[in-house]
Amino acid sequence: MDARSSTPVPPPGCPAHAVGGRVPLYGPEFAADPQAYYSYLRGYGPTAPVELAPGVEATLVTDYQAALRLLQDSASFRKDSRRWRELNEGTVPADSPVLPLLAYRSNCMFTDGAEHLRLRQAVTDSMARVEQRRVTRITEQASNYLISQFSNRGSVDLLGDYAKQLPLFVFNELFGCPADIGDRVMFGITGIFDGINAEQAAGVLFGAVGELVALKRSRPGDDVASWLMQHHSQLNDEELLHQLALLLGAGVEPLRNLVGNVLHRVLTDDGYAHKGGPIDDALDDTLWENPPMANFAAHYPVTDMEFAGQLVRAGELMLVSLAAANTSPELSAARAANSRAHLAWSAGPHACPSKEPARQITVTAVENLLNQLPDLELAVPERGLTWRPGSFSRGLNSLPARFTPAEITHRPGAQTQRSEPSARVGRSVPEAGKGEKGGRWSQFLGWLKG
Repeated sequence: MDARSSTPVPPPGCPAHAVGGRVPLYGPEFAADPQAYYSYLRGYGPTAPVELAPGVEATLVTDYQAALRLLQDSASFRKDSRRWRELNEGTVPADSPVLPLLAYRSNCMFTDGAEHLRLRQAVTDSMARVEQRRVTRITEQASNYLISQFSNRGSVDLLGDYAKQLPLFVFNELFGCPADIGDRVMFGITGIFDGINAEQAAGVLFGAVGELVALKRSRPGDDVASWLMQHHSQLNDEELLHQLALLLGAGVEPLRNLVGNVLHRVLTDDGYAHKGGPIDDALDDTLWENPPMANFAAHYPVTDMEFAGQLVRAGELMLVSLAAANTSPELSAARAANSRAHLAWSAGPHACPSKEPARQITVTAVENLLNQLPDLELAVPERGLTWRPGSFSRGLNSLPARFTPAEITHRPGAQTQRSEPSARVGRSVPEAGKGEKGGRWSQFLGWLKG
């Protein structure tokens, strides 16, 4: 269908006509039912006109094949947001909430060509040095610590008390953050993505990462931050700062959503909630149907060109809807043939460099939780759950759950255990720390030593 000449029917509550025909990818209506919006947007063809925030226009790619073409064509579509035409023309509001995620920084996400290859190689080589056993160990430790904080209550918000915090613990350890720096990294990332004093939080994050760079320059360790510094690409301090901030921020936020969305799937899908389907399968189902980054991968055409039957202008902001592309109706056969052919990790030269650790952390975190609390179930009707508004990510506001409270017993020098044997593969739960001073990372480190 020549969508530009057609008149798709907006989903209920969609105020598209109020923004000049552009479909807003923000607000509670979009968050409540994004698939209705994607279905509507497909009526325009492979691309559609959207608004990411008031005054921020973009072209959204919703077709799987068109998305692959854009993501793999680094000659025609660039990542450097200094090309963004509307931003350069001053039509993007200076205080727009989307600018912190789209504004240029000297990291591998916003660079092209030889510069991108140099920065990207440093990241991929450093991340490749992380051992799987180490990832599993720190994930289990973080999981056990968090579970120990609520296991005797019988109820928990699996977002706020678990999925939101666990990736920060894992990444702090992998990047070699000492207690004080790790506390501020956690504060900064949480504030930026929650939108609470975001400017102050960003200052805290970059200040903490700057201290981490200085620390690792003088005392390198067996961690990702030190490996980045030792890489033959010879990153300078500014480049190190932005690579580390990117890996910590861009890694933690999607992983938080991924853990939460997989738990949502496990607790609400009969195939997992009652039949005990493999967590690996739940993860792949989630990546297809509810990916943690729904609309992202910003690109800018190098010249005016025709793309997927439509004219796009040089410097026009183009985003890929990973969620819409993954759920295209014609993809059912491709999905059956290859369960990992989704675009949740993006594709092409800018595909996620940490997808294997992310899979490992997610599966370990979910399996360990279900092994510790085998009767875990949703505490509210599924229709009562709400999703965080926003154009880019897809995550719940909260995920209330309940379970049989654990009776904790302690043996000196050993882990604590539930008094009842687990119905799944049982794993022990260490005792919680005794109120160490400092932030959550400091408390976790104290708990490990205790």
